[in-house]
Amino acid sequence: MELGSLSRARGVRLLALDSVDSTNDEARRLIETGERGPLWVVAARQTRGHGRLGREWISPAGNLHASFILSDFGESAVAPQLGFVAAVAALRALRAATGEASRFALKWPNDVLLDGAKLGGILLENIVAPTGDTRAPRAAVAIIGIGVNCVEAPKGLPFEAGVLTSIGAHAPDAAALFAHLSDALVETLDLWRGGEGFARLRETWLKDAAYLGADIRVELPRETVEGRFATIDATGRLVLATPGGERVVEAGDVTLGPRRIASGGVA
Repeated sequence: MELGSLSRARGVRLLALDSVDSTNDEARRLIETGERGPLWVVAARQTRGHGRLGREWISPAGNLHASFILSDFGESAVAPQLGFVAAVAALRALRAATGEASRFALKWPNDVLLDGAKLGGILLENIVAPTGDTRAPRAAVAIIGIGVNCVEAPKGLPFEAGVLTSIGAHAPDAAALFAHLSDALVETLDLWRGGEGFARLRETWLKDAAYLGADIRVELPRETVEGRFATIDATGRLVLATPGGERVVEAGDVTLGPRRIASGGVA
């Protein structure tokens, strides 16, 4: 694994491991010992990969398992927007690495699709860490976990999983994709600018949003909400048009039609 030229020029560092329980968990341990990034933690395989809500993430060798440590990104209140930053960066990297454009899409809140099947996911974690400064003793440090099925898609899941090799001989391996991703994330963070550029980022995300304008179901902890996917609001929340009026959703699992497509992430 190697960083792209832009990320190297920006002082981004890389820790490449053969195996780890979870790159997000390793990033958390590094933060606890004082690491503040910008640092990528990448592993050839994970033994206990996990996604959103603790769901298992199958992590065979050959797929991409990476986590980015970032601090000094602005107010902690804008940290949830980093999931959209990562999604746009992942899509840009996939298009640059494959030469494909129309086959990839973004699924709210944190999935990347290939031909409608889940190709990858994002797991965002926000850590409150000590700064050593008595004037501001604690600050937010973000972990952005990104995983992509490069050579193998998990089987026996309640949703369809995609794999990059399905696009043919020009499919990139994990190393080639990561080089593009490391640069794309720097570029997308520049666009976002600590939340100041979220309006433009939101427009970019919506251009590639799966199911926009379609009737969907969103599974919440205590209910399932149905409606038309109208947009995402100024903070990234899903806006549904329902028979009872507009409904705004912070987080949930989106389903289109009878087949359940779960939202997950990776670490």
